[in-house]
Amino acid sequence: MTNAVGPRAVFGVVVPSTNTVVEHDYWSARVPGVAYRAGSMYIPDPTMSDDAGFEALLRQIRAAIDTAVRDVLTAEPDRLVMGMSAETFWGGVEGNAAFERRLHERTGLPVTTGAASCRAALRELGCRRIAVFSPYQPIADREVGRFFTEAGFDVAAITGLRCPTAMDIARVPDDRLRGVVAALDAPDVDAVVQVGTNLSFVALAERLEDELGKPVIAINTATLWHALRSHGITDRLPGAGRLLRDH
Repeated sequence: MTNAVGPRAVFGVVVPSTNTVVEHDYWSARVPGVAYRAGSMYIPDPTMSDDAGFEALLRQIRAAIDTAVRDVLTAEPDRLVMGMSAETFWGGVEGNAAFERRLHERTGLPVTTGAASCRAALRELGCRRIAVFSPYQPIADREVGRFFTEAGFDVAAITGLRCPTAMDIARVPDDRLRGVVAALDAPDVDAVVQVGTNLSFVALAERLEDELGKPVIAINTATLWHALRSHGITDRLPGAGRLLRDH
């Protein structure tokens, strides 16, 4: 339900307890009349230095998500927004759909996920051939690539930064991200897509769009855009790339 600080919408945002970037990015967009209430998934062991560690991290997310959703529901939000992305790509297109169905059945609320938001954003921007990067290990990058391929996109390349812990995702500097995008970009690539919600990329993505002359999609921009547009909020917002500015 709306309230004094969110007269247009209140979004319940579900994030890992290690995540410092999602809420910052959403509030920085300064959407008038939209408020956010975060529910935190407790991550006691943030290690993700190899495939086994990444799977262990996902098990922690799966064990904690229902409690985080329970907590965020006490604010009576209008929509759930998943401020975590790897789990939303797992199992490809059907895996994402099953994840959304389960949360909708649990809460009765519409659900925005990272995977579905990126798919919608790429379709809105008319992109087909994409390059993708993440903070993940190879096991997760394969799931990301599977989702995009099943969704009808041609994945030219996918690069994982192999961050050793969940907190290290938020410590990746801009110069490393610039180098990754430069290595992925090619004349036949329609868009570069970033996944991993604790990776701070929104502001840099906008600058790179201007430099490259093509869409560079930060996942936190995509999820906010999807939540707003699905909720009927059509404000054009500066500072977060062409998706929120022009669509």
